[in-house]
Amino acid sequence: MHPLLEARSESRKVTARYDVIVAGGGTAGSVAAIAAARMGARTLLVEEQGFLGGTATGALVTPLMPNRLNGANLNRGITDEIKRRLRARGAGGETPENDGWFDPEGLKSVLEEMAVESGVLLLYHTRLIDAVVEQGPDGRRRVVGALVHNKAGLQRMDATVFVDATGDADLAAAAGCQWEGGGEDGTRQALSLRWIAGGIDVPRLARFVEELGGHRWPPGYFESAMVWGRGHVLEPVFRRAVEAGDLEESDGDYFQCFSIPGRPDALAFNCPRIAERVDGLDPWDLTRAHIVGRRAIDRLVRFLRGYLPGCERAYVQQVAPMVGVRESRRVLGDYVLTLEDILTGRKFDDAVARNRYPVDIHLVRPGGRTRSTLEHGDARRPPEGDYHEIPYRCLLPRGVEGLLVAGRCISATFVAQSAVRIQPNCHSLGQAAGTAAALATREGIAPRQVDGVRLRRVLREQGADL
Repeated sequence: MHPLLEARSESRKVTARYDVIVAGGGTAGSVAAIAAARMGARTLLVEEQGFLGGTATGALVTPLMPNRLNGANLNRGITDEIKRRLRARGAGGETPENDGWFDPEGLKSVLEEMAVESGVLLLYHTRLIDAVVEQGPDGRRRVVGALVHNKAGLQRMDATVFVDATGDADLAAAAGCQWEGGGEDGTRQALSLRWIAGGIDVPRLARFVEELGGHRWPPGYFESAMVWGRGHVLEPVFRRAVEAGDLEESDGDYFQCFSIPGRPDALAFNCPRIAERVDGLDPWDLTRAHIVGRRAIDRLVRFLRGYLPGCERAYVQQVAPMVGVRESRRVLGDYVLTLEDILTGRKFDDAVARNRYPVDIHLVRPGGRTRSTLEHGDARRPPEGDYHEIPYRCLLPRGVEGLLVAGRCISATFVAQSAVRIQPNCHSLGQAAGTAAALATREGIAPRQVDGVRLRRVLREQGADL
């Protein structure tokens, strides 16, 4: 702890005590808080933004990527409820391939509504500063409090159990937990600055792409992508724009867009992809991503207007306030999920989630190879007709009590994390962490003492596919 904070915290009394404190109200954290509160735990959710959803709503990461086996979703439980509520308010939709399309603004409302109804105490505009750690008579360190800062100043809040759902494992790192970042040679996944464009005649654009040989989508939905050298139908169009000086070569490294339920004239863009200085823990890199990303968005808007039919009146509706970070810290837990676990479809007695989504590493340049990717950067997955599981032990940081992690910062190798980091899995991991936290507080035990096999049964009773 910084000496200044230590001095202030020593003179400051605990402002509040809770059963469970969830740090971060993103994809995993919002679900963790809902799950804990529904189990009867007095739950505080601390979020630095003024809304829930994290990267899904703040970084505009839409839609949910599908995690299916034989056409059936592997992520159930609270995930199903979120989708139902989105559809009921016209902010969610589905196609035969994916029932996870959503409007980010609608998701903000749905998650907040579910949290409030469940009894979660929400605290927005509050930033985690540090962890308060004590050493017990057995020599084990335990997280007992968190220092947070908001307009009311610096405050200490204590809880029986904490869930780190910050995405970057900020609370775990502050508590001294072991963690890793990047691949074995330091490689990190690219960043993205996503955005939404309006004023688009989506049916006309869809017909143009289809005439080029692209996929034919159901009415009301559209998706398209382009990556150099992958045979995408838009590649000749991008090449003309580069040769004319309207796009840069890097603009074609990764281009992707999706329709948005409830917004018939809008598309959400999963680009530009930031290829240099991509450390999601470096504030200078994050700042540069916004600057470089907005310049690229300006080029892409001009490209839409000048090269794609139906986009002549396209304009920027929103640029994400958050940079899309795919991987930063990964906590070292009681078990580290590996590529071998994925490729062999490994099962666990204490499984809390099932996954079939493939290895998905966004390298700095297409075709790049590093030791971290084992020369298989994309698309590796469990055997045909099979899935792998994620054990509860991946949520338990080594050597520290009173703390669980959930979301993309769980214990996994660089390659394995790329396959499990998608939002539906983060929902499942959040539900598991929140449920385990509530069980621990109810029974007066540490999260590590929660029986993973029993936790699995409870999650199954909640609707999880386990």
